[in-house]
Amino acid sequence: MTPRIFIDSSVLFSAANSAKGHSRDLMVLSANGEVNLVLSDFVLEETIRNLSQLKQPPLAELELLIVNANIEVVKINKEAVLDAGKLVVLKDAPIIAAAKFAKVDMLVSLDKKHILNHPELETYIKASIFTPAEVFQKLKANK
Repeated sequence: MTPRIFIDSSVLFSAANSAKGHSRDLMVLSANGEVNLVLSDFVLEETIRNLSQLKQPPLAELELLIVNANIEVVKINKEAVLDAGKLVVLKDAPIIAAAKFAKVDMLVSLDKKHILNHPELETYIKASIFTPAEVFQKLKANK
């Protein structure tokens, strides 16, 4: 079964801003049908906002990545965000709520402070939380 992987804005930002690295490699895996990437409308908006602050924002690159990688975009309601906000800082609650709603196998993030290494979030979303590099280790081990 193809794993469903929710990516947060830190991963999407990295993928759009650099042609190298595991964040970009996840996009390639998704384009090849090896994984199914999922993100939320909030993640997309946050990524666009953050990329727009760069001197040369790679917004066209972001659009190409999303289309070519066939990324699924989910929407969540306010109640789900408020519920997730009981476990995580409010700015990250939409990410946790969307990952739970999307029923993914993994959440991938680069946020070491608020998302990674928080087992209570894994319990809440019923999925493992990894960095992009850890996802590659896991996928390689499962082949």
